[in-house]
Amino acid sequence: MAHKKSRQLPLGDNARLYFEDELTIKYQIQEMLRIEKVFEAAGINEELEVYNPLIPDGHNWKATFMLEFDDPSERAQRLGEMIGIEDKVWLQVNGCEPVYAIADEDLERSNAEKTSSVHFLRFELSPGMITAAKAGEPILTGIEHPAYQVDGFEIAVEIRDSLSGDLETVAIN
Repeated sequence: MAHKKSRQLPLGDNARLYFEDELTIKYQIQEMLRIEKVFEAAGINEELEVYNPLIPDGHNWKATFMLEFDDPSERAQRLGEMIGIEDKVWLQVNGCEPVYAIADEDLERSNAEKTSSVHFLRFELSPGMITAAKAGEPILTGIEHPAYQVDGFEIAVEIRDSLSGDLETVAIN
């Protein structure tokens, strides 16, 4: 739980990024196997195939993006207003250009009426961004969507340090 806490990033009152890594995915797989009472190798391998793509590969960050509204009627209304929000979430390593999320590579989660309350995002980083992040440069984030604006702000140091640990040192040629 402490590890997961250093990987959660609230974006305003109703959105949150849950950054994934090998440990968070390992626990997610274990939880799904327990809930679904899966004990056979085939079922275990199926869960691994589903969740392994969510692990960052050293040059990106991957996150589950949640839109959180407790009231069902408010949720329905707001998700209808937020179509495309998953493409408007950004991260920026200090001194570099912002990187917008690449969303929902596994399947489409929005339609003409509404967006989903859950999206899977990938933030692809350049070698310069990786070097700067690993050097401890601040990381900023925000959302640029007309129905849900989050002005850029610097993420907490413990989250920055946790995310920097996901990155491989890159040799710049």
